[in-house]
Amino acid sequence: MMNKKYAAQEELSVGEASSRSGLPVSTIHFYESKGLISSQRNNGNHRRYKRGVLRKLAVIKVAQKTGIPLEEIKQAMSQLSNDKTITAEDWNNLAEQWRTDLNKRINQLTRLRDILGSCIGCGCLSVDECKLFNPKDSVAVNGPGAYYLDPNVHLGDE
Repeated sequence: MMNKKYAAQEELSVGEASSRSGLPVSTIHFYESKGLISSQRNNGNHRRYKRGVLRKLAVIKVAQKTGIPLEEIKQAMSQLSNDKTITAEDWNNLAEQWRTDLNKRINQLTRLRDILGSCIGCGCLSVDECKLFNPKDSVAVNGPGAYYLDPNVHLGDE
């Protein structure tokens, strides 16, 4: 049953947005400072959020839980009007934008999971001298980074 206190409200205070979203006030202020959401100020200079901010806050949290960086969330959310409540169609469009990146990260994590045990399993514990993944530190010529975990990097004739 909908709480009558909130039913007719078009705008929410930061405390009400916090209570309804389950997020601390500080998190809501942080998201606003990063440009993910916005508010208007009333005559008393208090923040007021459109009710649609609740769904935006939910989308931000879901996106964060999947590992999407805040800057990417901000970029995707910037396509949506601040006054508009996010619809199922909007969510599908956002999800489609993030799906490719999520699949790429899932593949990278799967590779990491699959080789993690064998790396530590040899007992050398030395990235510089690992005979299995980096004999004679041959990858050093490619610069810093975890080259063996990125399937898009070609290491040449190793």
